[in-house]
Amino acid sequence: MNLRTIPASAWIGWVGILLALACAIFGPWIAPYGETDVVGAVWLPAGADFLLGTDNLGRDLLSRLIYGSRTTIFVALAASILAFSLGMVLGFTAAVVGGVVDQFLSRCNDLMMAIPTLIFALVVLAVLPQNLWVLIGVMAMLDSTRVFRIGRAVALDVAVMDFVEAARLRGEGRRWIIFREILPNTFSPLLAEFGLRFVFSILFLSTLSFLGLGIQPPAADWGGMVKDNKDGILFGVPAALIPGVAIAGLAICVNLVVDWLMKRSSSLRGGRGDG
Repeated sequence: MNLRTIPASAWIGWVGILLALACAIFGPWIAPYGETDVVGAVWLPAGADFLLGTDNLGRDLLSRLIYGSRTTIFVALAASILAFSLGMVLGFTAAVVGGVVDQFLSRCNDLMMAIPTLIFALVVLAVLPQNLWVLIGVMAMLDSTRVFRIGRAVALDVAVMDFVEAARLRGEGRRWIIFREILPNTFSPLLAEFGLRFVFSILFLSTLSFLGLGIQPPAADWGGMVKDNKDGILFGVPAALIPGVAIAGLAICVNLVVDWLMKRSSSLRGGRGDG
């Protein structure tokens, strides 16, 4: 891959993603203060001691933002991987097997999608224990319905192609057809869907935390930081806007990289087809 062919938008996206990952991985070493340390007065403005100011309890906003990146990225990424794996396998299985299995899985998926996502999550999380893995599981289950739909759609398009029929005639099993024939030929739409699912997971987690059913205090996450500091907006304090900008910035960076990867993947396939 020639680095000179990478567009500026993709570089911007990569820089933003790597910066967020660096904060998530090396947070305890680069944060000026601890995650829950009260180090100053309430809502101090940005200055030499506190580069982004302090929050509603006097904690350093920069430190909270760095620690919050760990929680936000980990939960969103774990939920996206779990949702993608579950939805993709079930969607491909429905497309390849067909018949009663396809109808059963599709109707179950339609039933889940008929329930408003936020309402379902609020009800389930209000009943179940406040646990990080419960939160990830609920987010993944809700997200997997969208992955199932697109996975089944792209698999149906590929399943009728000649090379898949040839694999069936060779006596290949369903697992081979799913993972060796269909999956490699649906990479681009699935890559785009994974990027969208990850971005949606970040926004959904932030929404749940803002409503009090996501990451529980005193742990830091970006949605919870917006909730904690929302009253400061009435007094002209930008503390709630800083994590909001971080959420929007990471979402934009992921989309920029996914767009570039999709275009690159499409051009590579086109080049091989011309040869």
